[in-house]
Amino acid sequence: MEESTITSKGQTTIPKSIREHMGVKAGGRVRFFVRPDGIVMMLPVIPVSKLRGMVKYDGPPVSLEEMDEAIAAGAAGEPLQPR
Repeated sequence: MEESTITSKGQTTIPKSIREHMGVKAGGRVRFFVRPDGIVMMLPVIPVSKLRGMVKYDGPPVSLEEMDEAIAAGAAGEPLQPR
């Protein structure tokens, strides 16, 4: 468990071990979320460019219409249909 003091300006220093764990460096950004149960979460903001290549897909290209259909089916709780 780590601890930090909040200044009169509402600022705090994120402890080094937490920054290292999150991969946040000087100039990096974090985002705060308040969950319905009241817990506050802090997550690093990851640039979209770092996400490139994260998901491997060897199949044929998928059209926007097919993506929209899959999203709608998922939102409706329907199982995914193979192509």
